Amino acid sequence: MNKSVDNYFIEGCGRCPLGGSPDCKVHSWTSELALLRKIVLSCGLKEESKWGVPCYTYQDNNILILSAFKDYCSLSFFKGSLLKDDKKLLVKPGPNSQATRLFKFKTLERFWILKMK
Repeated sequence: MNKSVDNYFIEGCGRCPLGGSPDCKVHSWTSELALLRKIVLSCGLKEESKWGVPCYTYQDNNILILSAFKDYCSLSFFKGSLLKDDKKLLVKPGPNSQATRLFKFKTLERFWILKMK
């Protein structure tokens, strides 16, 4: 675990005025973000803080970031369009997105999908 990333879970990303307050979106997804972090770290990725959020790298290449939004938290894969997604679980974050894909989580039940083959 990375101490600079730990601050994200304590204070938030700091990119909006709610950072450092109980109203920060990060605090709405505490359990979900902690579980996602644990899963990602178990894959052997290096944890860093980039753009105010936890970023996970492999051989100095950005793989994904962990993010909190108002209605969900997510794993955002930088080159997600290259991933095999037979179950159509990954979504484009916006209409102009090229390679990035999100895996959105709204409840802890959604994590069971990660255990499916």
